[in-house]
Amino acid sequence: MDPLWIIVIITVLVALFFDVINGFHDAATSIATIVSTRVLTPRAAVLWAAFFNFAAMFVFRPEVAHTIKKIVHIDPSDPAFVFVVFGALMGAIIWDLITWWWGLPTSSSHALIGGLIGAGMAHKGVGVIEWGKVWSTVEFIPLAPLIGLAIGFVLMVCIYWMFRRWRPYNVDQLFKKLQFVSAALYSLGHGGNDAQKTMGVIVALLIAADKLSPDTELSLWNSKTLWIILSCNLAMGIGTAMGGWRIVKTMGMKIAKLKPAGGFCSSTAGAIMLFVATYSGIPVSTTHTITGAIVGVGAVNKLSGVKWGVATRIVWAWIFTIPFSAFIAAVCFDIIKLFHPAF
Repeated sequence: MDPLWIIVIITVLVALFFDVINGFHDAATSIATIVSTRVLTPRAAVLWAAFFNFAAMFVFRPEVAHTIKKIVHIDPSDPAFVFVVFGALMGAIIWDLITWWWGLPTSSSHALIGGLIGAGMAHKGVGVIEWGKVWSTVEFIPLAPLIGLAIGFVLMVCIYWMFRRWRPYNVDQLFKKLQFVSAALYSLGHGGNDAQKTMGVIVALLIAADKLSPDTELSLWNSKTLWIILSCNLAMGIGTAMGGWRIVKTMGMKIAKLKPAGGFCSSTAGAIMLFVATYSGIPVSTTHTITGAIVGVGAVNKLSGVKWGVATRIVWAWIFTIPFSAFIAAVCFDIIKLFHPAF
């Protein structure tokens, strides 16, 4: 077998492992609200979210994947770009595992983008990065949580007004049922946006290995790309089913105390934001979005209802994600250069 093919296969497996870690790390945000309001047990909640993570491939076109594959200008005649992708994945995985251990809901999406930037610059300098794609993503670091916050706040105010004459017990019982719908929609949005990022990386890898043409379009109806879509959504679902309990605790219990109506509004606000972003091809952070939505819902009662110390710690982790994952990816790429005879 061609040695390059062996490297490509290993890198694809690493990409799918990243997708599992992504699901494990990020998909806890899909279930945090429904678990914290005790509508579902953690085990039932992750299975519910995992199913809809997988089903997302039948709902969304792979617009986000096409954005990700263009972050780095890939030259198919330069096999070193295969190692750029590998280094990017390693940087993202290591950062995800570090922040999972700390219990911080950082963005796997931004870790992956940071990894591509770091490994790409380590190989060819700043000129190899498509900065327009990068800045459009960076803009949504503050925008995604702010939009999620605004939608969550408005939804919560509307719910309070519409059900102001209801008994609290009846409101809780209604929204316990509706949380199944909101959690499903959020998990669809999560699977649609996040699984596509790994699809984009795998396509970039195959272009770098000269196995796909640069203008290849991902589609369920294309026999060359069907396996990419299926495997990425399946890996995301598996990661979700494994559960990232440290982050569930941070998201669902430490930022703000939620009741079923608040859980419904948080997940619905996040879903609305993710649906719009995914259809627009914008790789946003699902974690940032749901965090903003939870803060918005929690702030309706009183600003002191939000634990701002925890929220501030999370924001600092967001700020450091891209530069730190870029640094780790650059180090990984330099280590490969050090030991690989082709360099």
